[in-house]
Amino acid sequence: MCIRVGQRGISLIELIMFVVIVSVALAGILLVMNVTTKSSADPLVRKQALAVAESLLEEVQLQDFNSADGTNTTVTSANRSTDYHVVRDYDGLNMAGISSMAGDAVAGLSGYSASVAVADAALGTVAAGSAVLITVTVDHPQGGSVQLSGYRTAY
Repeated sequence: MCIRVGQRGISLIELIMFVVIVSVALAGILLVMNVTTKSSADPLVRKQALAVAESLLEEVQLQDFNSADGTNTTVTSANRSTDYHVVRDYDGLNMAGISSMAGDAVAGLSGYSASVAVADAALGTVAAGSAVLITVTVDHPQGGSVQLSGYRTAY
C-alpha cells in the first residue's frame, strides 16, 4: 500500500516568481520616491519668489500716488530708502539679486531677480489717469517666474 504525502514548502519556480514580483514593485516605488525627492524643493523656491513679489508689490502700493512738489525720481536699488518716491517712480525697476530697502543683499536670494512695471489703467469707474496697474515679476533660480499685479488709485 502506497500512501502519498502532501506537498510541503514551495517550489523553485514559485520562489523565483515571488522574487521577480517583489523586485518590480520595489523598483517602481523607488522610482516614484526619487522623482518626489528631486522636486521637493520646488514649492519652497516658488514660495520664496511669491513672498518677494508680495513684498515688492506692497512696497510700491504704499507709496504716494502723486508727488506733492511734482518731481519724480526713478527708483533704483541704491535709492529705494533714501529718496522720496511715488508709485510711477517704480516703473522699470530691475533688481538682479534681491535687496532690502536699505540696499543690503538678502542672504539666500542672490539667484532671484525682480522687475516692476507701472502703467496707467482704468479700474471700473476710475479713469486711467487716476489708477495705475502695478505688475511685479520675480524670476527664481530654477527658471520659473512669479507675477503679481495690483492696482493703486489716487484716493
